[in-house]
Amino acid sequence: MAMGTVRYWAAAKAAAGTHEEPYDAGTLAEALAAAVSKHGRGGEFERVVARSSFLVDGTPVGSRPHESVTLPEGGVVEVLPPFAGG
Repeated sequence: MAMGTVRYWAAAKAAAGTHEEPYDAGTLAEALAAAVSKHGRGGEFERVVARSSFLVDGTPVGSRPHESVTLPEGGVVEVLPPFAGG
């Protein structure tokens, strides 16, 4: 397990009710499951996270399975929902 920070942007921030919070997880999948459990399964937060992109210490996760993305000690996970605009 590693400890670090999850940062939420735009709709993810609104749904979580916070800009950031700590994680204590070994993988991205574990960190996201803990966050969804904390902020409510089946609610807006879970829907936003399901369609979000993620960065781990600035590196895009892309299509990698979240179970395969190891989180570093002191790392930062960015949750980036789809953005609208032009």
